[in-house]
Amino acid sequence: MVNTVTTVSKAEIVSDRWIKATWDEFLTLADDPAHAEMARFYYDRDTMRIEMAANGSLHGRNNSVVYDVISLFAIAKNIRILKLTNTSFRKTGLQECQPDCSFYIGDSFLLPPQNNSSIDLDSFEIPHLVVEIATTSLNDDLGRKRILYEQLGVKEYWVVNGGESQVYAFEMSGERSGTIRESQVLEGLSIAIVEEALKRSLTEDDGAIARWLLQTFTVSPA
Repeated sequence: MVNTVTTVSKAEIVSDRWIKATWDEFLTLADDPAHAEMARFYYDRDTMRIEMAANGSLHGRNNSVVYDVISLFAIAKNIRILKLTNTSFRKTGLQECQPDCSFYIGDSFLLPPQNNSSIDLDSFEIPHLVVEIATTSLNDDLGRKRILYEQLGVKEYWVVNGGESQVYAFEMSGERSGTIRESQVLEGLSIAIVEEALKRSLTEDDGAIARWLLQTFTVSPA
C-alpha cells in the first residue's frame, strides 16, 4: 500500500492525510485543549493524521445506531461491557488512536480512569472492539487505520460506510485481520443485524429500532 506523506506545518493543521511528524510535534497539537472539540488525532511511529470532527447528522446517526445495537445486545445477553465515545488511546512515543466508538467486553477488563487524559496503553489494554464511522475517510479506515489497530492489538474492528448502511467487520490476531460476518467478541451478533438497523434508521426513530432489536435479541431459538 502506498501512502503519500508530507511534513507537519506549525502554521496550520493539515487534515485528512498522514503527514510526517515527531512525537513531540504530535503532542503539541493533540494535547492542545483548543483542538479537542474540532479534530481527532492518530499517530503511527513517525506520521500523524488529523481528522476534523464530523458534525453532520449522517455521522452522528450512524454512531448512535451502532451504539444502540451493541448496548442492547449486551443487555439482552447479560454481557459485561464498557462503552467509550471519541476517546484517545496512547502508546507513548509510538502510537495513538481516537476511534469514533470503542468497547471493552467481557468479565476480566479493568475500568480505565475517568479523566480527560488519553488512556495509557502501557497500563491498560486496548478495547476489544473498535468502530470507525466512515463518511469521508473510508479508504483510510480500511487501510492505514486498520493496520494501526492490528498493531495495537484490537480483537475486532468495524468500519461503517455511512452512505451505504454497510459494515466491514474484521477479526484481528497477531497483527493480521480477516473479514467476518458474525462478531467474535459479541458471540451471536450478526453483522447483518447491524446493517439492518442502519437501514431502518433512514425511516424509523430510535424507539422503533430499539424495540425491533430487543425483540430480535430476546426471541427464543427455534
